[in-house]
Amino acid sequence: MEKKHQFNLSYILMAILGVLILQNLLMSQFRPRVIPYSEFIQAVVDDRVKEISIGDIAIHGKMKDANGNEFLFKTVRVDNDLATKLSEHRVKYSGEIDNTFFKTLFSWLIPISIFYVIWFFLMRRMQTGAAGMMTLGKNKAKLVGENDIETRFADVAGADEAKEELDEIVSFLTEPQRYQDLGGHMPKGILLVGPPGTGKTLLARAVAGEARVPFFAISGSDFVEMFVGMGAARVRDLFTQARDKAPCIIFIDELDALGKARGAGMVGGHDEREQTLNQLLVEMDGFDSRKGVVIMGATNRPEVLDPALLRSGRFDRQVLVDRPDVNGRKAILDIHAKSIKLADDADLNVIAQKTPGFSGADLANVVNEAALLAARKHKSAVGLAELDEAVDRLIGGLEKKNRVINPKEKKIVAHHEVGHALVAALTPGCDAVHKISIIPRGLAALGYTQQRPTEDRYLMSQQELFSKIDVLLGGRVAEALLEKEVLMEDEFNAMIETGNAADSNHA
Repeated sequence: MEKKHQFNLSYILMAILGVLILQNLLMSQFRPRVIPYSEFIQAVVDDRVKEISIGDIAIHGKMKDANGNEFLFKTVRVDNDLATKLSEHRVKYSGEIDNTFFKTLFSWLIPISIFYVIWFFLMRRMQTGAAGMMTLGKNKAKLVGENDIETRFADVAGADEAKEELDEIVSFLTEPQRYQDLGGHMPKGILLVGPPGTGKTLLARAVAGEARVPFFAISGSDFVEMFVGMGAARVRDLFTQARDKAPCIIFIDELDALGKARGAGMVGGHDEREQTLNQLLVEMDGFDSRKGVVIMGATNRPEVLDPALLRSGRFDRQVLVDRPDVNGRKAILDIHAKSIKLADDADLNVIAQKTPGFSGADLANVVNEAALLAARKHKSAVGLAELDEAVDRLIGGLEKKNRVINPKEKKIVAHHEVGHALVAALTPGCDAVHKISIIPRGLAALGYTQQRPTEDRYLMSQQELFSKIDVLLGGRVAEALLEKEVLMEDEFNAMIETGNAADSNHA
């Protein structure tokens, strides 16, 4: 592109130079004849001057030559006193006029050159910039070649059911004839649904890596622009490229940014985002899935998507990518722990049990934080203490060892946390107490009591709910027993009676 601009620049400059030279030649026929000032004076004496125009530095006019032919003349003004003296001494004198051809030439070339340089850089910026006018209609999808994707299903853990669902997509992309012989076809769109950080994008890349096909990755917000029609143009351009690269995968991350339900809270009849969504719906209806173009989307808010986007023939298959269970968390920790050096006491099963509800991204952060803590302590390997500390940092926040707390408040916090721990230890069905701390963490936690569940739970009985309530109230009851000024006596007695009533209900 740059050589083409240089080629055009040379021809433009040559054309401008030729026009100026031609103009100079044509105008030379009508230019006045430059004569010496002494000749002008002599013509005045001989009555051959018809008319003159006196300027600041020159005299223009019309006069006759010796043969009586009229012509235009020009001469430089000379001081009259000096002319008289020179005439008395018979000195031939004349004035000089600067050659204005090159001045005129440069007066044209310099502005034109400045204009062209500005135009050249603006065009180059627009063509190469992400928001350039020449590329507004081009999609912003990042194309990854089939040989550049190194992610495989073995790199994804904690989502076994999702991998089984997506394995059909891999089989269709690698062996499409097997499905076509039976008259079947794969769904045009697969929507990955799940909380943030559960590995939806990683799964999409793993599908492309297993099938060894090109992978178009783009975010839903990349389609929406301030210019009307640009989002729809990018959708058309994306599907055009995908058809040329088939078989391939189009992955639209954060689909809810593009596919929100139309008309929800919008004022007015036109909306650029709705126009972009309409174009996406049309494109999904228009292409043939037998050509091997599979569209995958990811969102953590499927409830806000437009119903037309989820109907049959579009994103009609939804794959849930949920938070991993204890076995999944252990598998994820094993994958991320390959990149660090673990000590002999680093038991990942303990960390997997301590992290219910953690996503894959959270677990990756735990391993990375543990490695940073070990490096800060100048250790040669990451041990269980660093992994445990990393989990506490993610749950409770940064430990504030230097916060100044008076001894009385420390004592109250210690009584409070011990109350939680004692009730948890003495109440049947409660998770075992793992750690007690009175070191402040985060914004407002002055201490905490940590329990470690031995398994993931999805249901809870009434007795287990009452046991959790007892543990939560245990800290306050301990303060009431050991710090009389914390609660009024009647409030304390009411709490004791409530606890006795709850114990009788349990029995």
